[in-house]
Amino acid sequence: MPRGDLFPDISPYETGALPLGDGHVMYWEQVGNPTGAAVLFLHGGPGAGAGAVHRRFFDPGHWRMVIFDQRGAGRSAPLGLLDANTTPHLVADIEALRRHLGLSRWLVFGGSWGATLALAYAQAHPDRVAGMVLRGIFLGRQVEIDWFLHGMAAIFPEAHAQFAGFLPLAERGDLLAAYLRRLTDPDPAVHMPAAQAWSTYEGSCSTLMPNQEAAPPSARLRLMHDRAALGLARLEAHYFAHGLFLPPGGLLAHMDGLADIPAAIIQGRYDMICPPHSAHALAAAWPSAQLTMIPDAGHSALEPGTRRALVAAVERFRRI
Repeated sequence: MPRGDLFPDISPYETGALPLGDGHVMYWEQVGNPTGAAVLFLHGGPGAGAGAVHRRFFDPGHWRMVIFDQRGAGRSAPLGLLDANTTPHLVADIEALRRHLGLSRWLVFGGSWGATLALAYAQAHPDRVAGMVLRGIFLGRQVEIDWFLHGMAAIFPEAHAQFAGFLPLAERGDLLAAYLRRLTDPDPAVHMPAAQAWSTYEGSCSTLMPNQEAAPPSARLRLMHDRAALGLARLEAHYFAHGLFLPPGGLLAHMDGLADIPAAIIQGRYDMICPPHSAHALAAAWPSAQLTMIPDAGHSALEPGTRRALVAAVERFRRI
């Protein structure tokens, strides 16, 4: 898929490992202009981790990009650890990283769960947020969790049948509980097949057109795929089972503090992971946010219309 509208590949100029307590160590990196305007990238999932392509949404000549892997995800350690792994912990981790790097404020960029976490962080620390670019809005409401677990069968019946069919018939009445039991089993022979089934289901439903990247990887890439699948599936199931650890009333009930923070909301019209009604509800509760609906996109940030809109939104924030 051509990505000429993204910026060229670039390596970090600094990386680090920040001890967080509770047995967790955060991987972080800085990319781009060391004296530039700060932007924080928040990856999706929970548990997906960040990758090299995520650096390419930002002009490296202008932005000082801060990218990290959340607790239990990606290059942070230990992979898949659920102890002391909640949304308030992640919000505190972002503040710890900001202080560690000596930054006062930053533009916050996140998609899917990254947008959820961005909103939770901004609601806790509005004075640290200069603006926000959010994509594929997920507000963590039970209706959204139920849609992921069950509702997507209306559009992707084959993928959902495979997802549910991984489990014995007697356990399909509670897909989340059945998957969580397997994903938290210490035996890799139990948790890895469940993680692969969960992540394949999500990947198969993430783009408007069929997603070839969701197909089983070659043997050479199997180990990397297994790690990513385990972090994604285990943490997603853990967070879903606990209502995303969000405050009473959810995120929409706490939008008053964000009233003056400018934001761009980019949403795929045919996003089946995070349907557009959540983006519409967020924009209605946030007068200073501008919603852009991408008419030919699903959930992925890398679909052509979505990635162009994300780059353009970031460019508009250069003035702040």
